[in-house]
Amino acid sequence: MKISQAIIFFGTVFLVYGSINYYVIRRIVSVIPDSYKTLAIIILAATASSFFVGRILENYWYTYLIDFLIWVGSIWLAIMFYTFLCLVILDLLRLINHFIPFVPKVFFEHPVKTKKIIALIILVLVTTSVVGGIINSRIFVVKKYNIHLDKSGGDRSKLRIVMASDLHLGHIYGHYFMYDFVKTINSLKPDVVLLAGDIVDEDIAPLIRENLGEKFDSIKSKYGIYAVTGNHEFIGGVEPAVEYLTKQGIKFLRDTSILVDNSFYLVGREDRDINRFTSKKRKPLDEILSETDKSFPVIMMDHQPFNLEQAEQNGVDLQLSGHTHNGQLWPLNHIVNKVYELAWGYKRKTNTHYYVSSGAGGWGPPVRTGSRPEIIKINLHFKE
Repeated sequence: MKISQAIIFFGTVFLVYGSINYYVIRRIVSVIPDSYKTLAIIILAATASSFFVGRILENYWYTYLIDFLIWVGSIWLAIMFYTFLCLVILDLLRLINHFIPFVPKVFFEHPVKTKKIIALIILVLVTTSVVGGIINSRIFVVKKYNIHLDKSGGDRSKLRIVMASDLHLGHIYGHYFMYDFVKTINSLKPDVVLLAGDIVDEDIAPLIRENLGEKFDSIKSKYGIYAVTGNHEFIGGVEPAVEYLTKQGIKFLRDTSILVDNSFYLVGREDRDINRFTSKKRKPLDEILSETDKSFPVIMMDHQPFNLEQAEQNGVDLQLSGHTHNGQLWPLNHIVNKVYELAWGYKRKTNTHYYVSSGAGGWGPPVRTGSRPEIIKINLHFKE
């Protein structure tokens, strides 16, 4: 990313984040007794800044304190989001009531008491949403699909694909997550495992320190594990991440295609954000597939599900993507559905099949309220 772009991007992020936190903290402090306001401001401000402080410090100094800061800051992101949402709705109702009175006057007879009751209601709603979202984020859903292709797979009549995306391994998703992830994958008895980007959250230091990569060695797959880069691999430094994961037995497909067992092609595209973080550009899909024999089934991974028509135009039979998390936090899932042609789930366009996963892990808060963490099993049936 160019320096000018980085300044604009991070400047905008900090301005928006700071403004929302000011709005939220100010409203929280307004219901706290005067004798505790100063302490509350200090604690809330420290909590609000802990995520970014942890992310910055991890580049220079790595201890369990960094883990703690990022964990606290991540949970705060969800608390902040839902508190902000509740307050905005409350303020909109107040604005409407100003012009079109509909709230009973009894609510205004004891403003202090009413304020405390509303604060308690918001506290219950936010707490329920965040705690429920944390629990939900730790329980995988396995989605199973049968897809039939009018192509021969050589000696194979069927291929069991297990696919996942957006693990975001690091400070938040570590050993316990990987234990459940590997256990679930092995229970599906895959012929091949495909990881569609964002395996690493950002920095690989937590993976190295906790030796998380060794967990991939426990995955049992006939043809092994293949992966593509996601935007978060590039954010944290793509070459060290790919080098580390390759040592763990993961085969990266970086703008290339390979014929597996004289039966099917696997194609992997570099993440489309490659030009934002490096001086390189990813290859056009027609160039990647220029020497591909399309009489064989062609299975492609592309982390971000943009320009779906390219796969259709180039004879790809199955495209697997991730990135969207299906919004992760409600109601963001409704927003991503407007951004992407396919934000989550299965779709077919002529002879091309698509699946966009909501991801196995998550970014930021370990909270899911708008989607479920998932692992996909696709039984790909070939023409006999």
